[in-house]
Amino acid sequence: MAVPAPLPSSTANWHWKNKNVTRWGKEWFERELTSITIAGSGTEVVAISSVTDVEGDIELGQRKSKLITIFDCKVVCNWSGTASDGTEVKGTVTIPEVSHEITMDGLSDYVYNWSLMTASSPEVDAIFSLARSRLPTALETKFAEFAAALVETHGKDLTVSGDPSRSGTPAPAASSSGGAAGASAAAPAAPKPAEKKSNINTTKITVESSFMASADDLFGLLTDEKRIQLWTHASAQSSAKADTEYVLFGGGVKGKYVSLTPPSEIVQTWALQSPTWPSGHHATLTTTITQGSDSTTVKFVLDGVPTGTEEEIKRNLEGYYIQGFKSIGLGSSL
Repeated sequence: MAVPAPLPSSTANWHWKNKNVTRWGKEWFERELTSITIAGSGTEVVAISSVTDVEGDIELGQRKSKLITIFDCKVVCNWSGTASDGTEVKGTVTIPEVSHEITMDGLSDYVYNWSLMTASSPEVDAIFSLARSRLPTALETKFAEFAAALVETHGKDLTVSGDPSRSGTPAPAASSSGGAAGASAAAPAAPKPAEKKSNINTTKITVESSFMASADDLFGLLTDEKRIQLWTHASAQSSAKADTEYVLFGGGVKGKYVSLTPPSEIVQTWALQSPTWPSGHHATLTTTITQGSDSTTVKFVLDGVPTGTEEEIKRNLEGYYIQGFKSIGLGSSL
């Protein structure tokens, strides 16, 4: 009986599909939000200590070959801090709506409902003020990462690959003569056929912001492996040398350094590890750092962005880089 040929990926991926990942999403929030810690002046520290509730639905959908994050949740967190006099301060924060519409489309602002569980005092009130002023930026940085993590983790389950599977490719037959002579007589492996590259229309995106930090500090934050993790809140790999590979955001962005000119310029290839980014395609990210009298301006120019993904990639640059710096208290304005 003849086996029907599978649908081509262009056809199979046209159908509407949904995958419910609510449990995974709740675990992601519980794990990632509790990694947030903010240092104030002196010994003051405030952090998200636990995620007590995540209500709502989280899904990944496919619509006409495009992956769409579908989520609308209420998130409740406990926060804690240490005041300048050593007092342990505790409270809660509720974000009534963490949704695709806010996180990805920016249709409205996040709302935060705060409570203080520790008796008030000047030192305690200072920590409460630190929590309300600094935690929202760090939380929003994580919310921006959530959508990318959702696609990265579950996108492959909805998208039908157009590449033929290599899992059933037979191994080369062993030579009957055996030994070294057999190895030399064996036919060389057939070269892999050249990949048929499709023409990708691209464009350029520019994102710019000013920070209350020196050019040297910002260059280090962008290139030093340990310092990168302070603002990305994720694992990173970077040796900060030309022609070496780097990995950011726990594998969400990968590329290779082209040139580094401390402390004013970084040129690197850049690829988002997402189903929406064409496989094997790299853009070029040029980061220019300009020291001013009272602040330093950082300009990110990403050249080679696939047409049609401009809004998504610009949100990534603003959410991951700009908001990332804001999450560690540098202060900036888009």
